[in-house]
Amino acid sequence: MELEQGSSKNGVMQVEQVLFMNGGEGENSYAKNSAPPREAILKAKPLLHESLFDLYSNGFPDCIRFTDMGCSSGPNAFLPTWQAIEALDTICSRLKHKPPILHAFLNDLPGNDFNTLSKSLPSFYERLKTEKRNDDFGSCFIGVAPGSLYGRLFPPCFLNLVYSSFCLNWLSQVPKELVSECGIPLLNKRDVCVAKTCSPSNVHKAYLDQFESDFTSFLNFRWEELKIGGRMILNFIGNDKHHTGVFELMGMVLNDMVYEGLIEESKLESFNYPIYYPCVEEVRQVIEREGSFNIHQLETSHISWSVGYENDNKGLEFNKHARAKHVANNIRAVSESLLANHFGSAIMDDLFHRFTIKISAHLEMGLGAHTVLFIYLIKK
Repeated sequence: MELEQGSSKNGVMQVEQVLFMNGGEGENSYAKNSAPPREAILKAKPLLHESLFDLYSNGFPDCIRFTDMGCSSGPNAFLPTWQAIEALDTICSRLKHKPPILHAFLNDLPGNDFNTLSKSLPSFYERLKTEKRNDDFGSCFIGVAPGSLYGRLFPPCFLNLVYSSFCLNWLSQVPKELVSECGIPLLNKRDVCVAKTCSPSNVHKAYLDQFESDFTSFLNFRWEELKIGGRMILNFIGNDKHHTGVFELMGMVLNDMVYEGLIEESKLESFNYPIYYPCVEEVRQVIEREGSFNIHQLETSHISWSVGYENDNKGLEFNKHARAKHVANNIRAVSESLLANHFGSAIMDDLFHRFTIKISAHLEMGLGAHTVLFIYLIKK
């Protein structure tokens, strides 16, 4: 992927410089288009509750330090923290203990919309005060910690619990094997990710190697930052070998635009998404090989691409275009920064209009669901 001068190294994209969710609260913002990640957070709630019960009942600490890695902005940003507060409230009521202080850190890449996030803090504290109405709950302190989750972020033995949702699919860089020093592709031609039907095996290996390297770094740094017995709750999209992924559909749209002369062929050939969907065994092997954590739980579930639209329109006849546009807007909110950086912002509206049509046809065939991995790890 080509970048502006000074934003790449040896032709390899440095993701943290250009990847961020769409900020603000507009039509294309992440705040308005983040239903699948929200559904994953809701599905992970029992694991979060279990991990906090295990942590608290093992020593009854006065303070629990918690970080949500990849929090982004909008309503999802505070949801895991709120769930942690509710879990501790329930646990301590059952045990007849005064709840501990919760010291929460919201992490994301530096380009995240931390301004909107910070402006939302007073409302969060007011909600906590109004809904809990219990001075015995203790205190909740929230701070931000900008930086890549593939690097060191906290002091050693500092955290009790690490949480991350829908983030670890994003790689630290496009695999270096896919680009030359001039930004010319070596392997993946006009595919933009690992395409199930046509990407050669060495493309899959390049992406897998990069995922393994990044995930190993993530585990190494979290091991340093967590206390002994600390917990991690992770969820991210896994590999569904039988169905076309949403970013493969984007690749088809981009190819259509090349054929119509709207995008230069060389532009498409030099673009690759820095994203990889691992299978369960690939994830398990990295965790076991790295060796710092025990796997308490590793399972999969499915989340519809159009989950937010379906939830909001129960009992109503689906509007096919509106449903597809809902999905397209979700993808626009998370990937427009990458696409606009490479292809220019002028084509974004046309690109996502075409993408909506492509998604609509896909959904009409009864397809369109994410396979999501849910993982509970304990530091050795």
